[in-house]
Amino acid sequence: MADPRFDPQDTDFANRVRASFERQDAMKTIGATLTKVEPGVVHIELRWAQALTQQHGFLHAGMLATALDSACGYCAFTLMPVEAAVLTIEYKINLLAPAKGERFRMEGVVIKPGRTVTVAEGRAYAIDAGKQKLIATMGCTLMAVVGRDGIKH
Repeated sequence: MADPRFDPQDTDFANRVRASFERQDAMKTIGATLTKVEPGVVHIELRWAQALTQQHGFLHAGMLATALDSACGYCAFTLMPVEAAVLTIEYKINLLAPAKGERFRMEGVVIKPGRTVTVAEGRAYAIDAGKQKLIATMGCTLMAVVGRDGIKH
């Protein structure tokens, strides 16, 4: 759960996150949508699609990791200064169950924000017939990038 004391450095953080998400072609390619943006918390949802599956019909782990990485990145981005961009430094994913469902929700939550480095956790849920199941967790380290050519918010 996000720390309720997290204060965004940018009062317009939600619009900045949404605008950045809209520019991310990877999320468009997999059909992901941004469904929640709060200080230190972001949710991304994805519908099951045949084109995103592996050989057994489950959502491919790479697709799941892509959306979960973005949820973690954007939850960190909510707390960064207006001039910062965000990049992932590292992540570890634990796949807990097959990604089988009608849709999927990826939740990113900031654990510890920092001036340069932020630590976040992610959880992915499969949703099927109104029931949800935890299918993956992620530990993610993210970096605020300022003043680098070609990298902007």
